[in-house]
Amino acid sequence: MKVVRVLCPIVAENCYIAVNEKTNKAIIIDPGSAPDRIKDAVSKTCATPEAVILTHGHFDHAGASEEIASFYDVPIYAYEGEKATLEDPAINLSGDMFGDTVKYHADVYLKDDEEIDIAGLHLICLFTPGHTPGGCCFYFPEEGIVFTGDTLFCGSVGRTDFPGGSMSQLVNAVKNKLMVLPDDTICYPGHDTATTIENERIYNPYL
Repeated sequence: MKVVRVLCPIVAENCYIAVNEKTNKAIIIDPGSAPDRIKDAVSKTCATPEAVILTHGHFDHAGASEEIASFYDVPIYAYEGEKATLEDPAINLSGDMFGDTVKYHADVYLKDDEEIDIAGLHLICLFTPGHTPGGCCFYFPEEGIVFTGDTLFCGSVGRTDFPGGSMSQLVNAVKNKLMVLPDDTICYPGHDTATTIENERIYNPYL
C-alpha cells in the first residue's frame, strides 16, 4: 500500500489516499475539505478510487465526503454508531463552524470488528468511541497500517469536550482496540504526524 497524505486547510486535517499498487485502486480516508486538492492528489496517483471511508462524522473529516464520493461515483463507509453524528449539525459541528445546517451521510454502515475488502485491500473496522459516539479506526493488517482519525495522535488522544465525547471511553478504546495491535503498526492520525503503536505505548501520557 502507498499512503498519500493531503492536508486539508480547515483545522489542518489529514485526508489520506490509500493506494493498492497491485490493483491501482484506492480508498480515500476522511476527505474533510478542499475537494479540488484531494482530486488533484488522486489524479497524481493514477489510481481509481473505490470508496470513501470516514473515521467519524465531524465536519473537518466528512466535509468534502459527499462531493468526493459523487465525483468518483463511490460509496461512503462509516461505523454504524456514527449515523447521528453525521446527520446532526449540532453534533458534527458544522453549525458551529459554518453557521448553517450541514448533514452528511454514509451509504454503508459497518459493525465493530467487521472485515471487508475494498480496492483489493483487506481492512477491519475498529469501534473506538470517545471523541465521538461512533468513532472508529480502520486497520489494514496485511500492510501493518491503521488510520486512527481523532482517536489517537502522536503523543496524545482526541478531544472529548464535544457532544457525545468521553475521555474514559476514548482511553479504554485506545487501550483495548489499538494498543493490542503489533508494535510496528504505523498509525496515520487525523491531525499532525504519523506514529507507531510501540511509540504510543511507551510515550503517550494518556496511556
